Amino acid sequence: MLLISQSGEGDADRSTDLVDQLANAYTVVTYDRRGLSRSTIDDPTRGVTLIEHADDVHRLLAELADEPALMLGCSLGASIGFHLALRHPEQLSVLVAHEPVTPRLLPVGQRAQHEAELREIQQIHRLDGLTAALTAIARVLGIDPANPDAEPGLTSQPMTPQRMRNFEFFIEQDFTAIINDPLDVTALKNTPTSIVPIAGATTPRTVFDHKCATALATLLGSEVTAFPGGHNGNTTHPRAYATQLRHVLQNA
Repeated sequence: MLLISQSGEGDADRSTDLVDQLANAYTVVTYDRRGLSRSTIDDPTRGVTLIEHADDVHRLLAELADEPALMLGCSLGASIGFHLALRHPEQLSVLVAHEPVTPRLLPVGQRAQHEAELREIQQIHRLDGLTAALTAIARVLGIDPANPDAEPGLTSQPMTPQRMRNFEFFIEQDFTAIINDPLDVTALKNTPTSIVPIAGATTPRTVFDHKCATALATLLGSEVTAFPGGHNGNTTHPRAYATQLRHVLQNA
């Protein structure tokens, strides 16, 4: 079983092209993260913590899997995977961590800088709206919205009202969860789960998410494995991404 925990506003359907490339080799599970699409919560303003997100994945795997699963965590999904690996390592044999948004991996000064960037994006969202906030997210994470080298034939992902609501929850609630993340990063060195740091080949090395991947590799005494595309390579380059993912999982 391979569980995909998607980045950003990504719900279960955001990974559809990647799933199509992997379903002949794995039982692939995707899901709507708490607060997104069909995973509604009674009070959206209360927010959610990364520990709660990880507990959701724990409960999902407890229902679906009878042996340790593989996990691809993209961005926030990787940060969720860290908590699962520490709290329920028996459920997770391998975590492929794509550019985790985990400021605690960074030195104190860099951590404060990037937490401030996330707060600034929240403020932009409140003052100037979603479009301006998405521009700021692309800058902070090194994303090229035009995706000039994206693979052809991708499933359309229009900016529907539901996707806009997902983005708004991600910015207002999940950003706060990232900033308040209580993760003990040093404990990641001791989890029996094999953690593989990866990053997009076109993600600038100067941006927050690539720095986190590099810091994770340093912590674990490993190297960052380059994957096709950038921060969203799993959606812009699903065929090439799936090929590289299969290779990593076979050798983890």
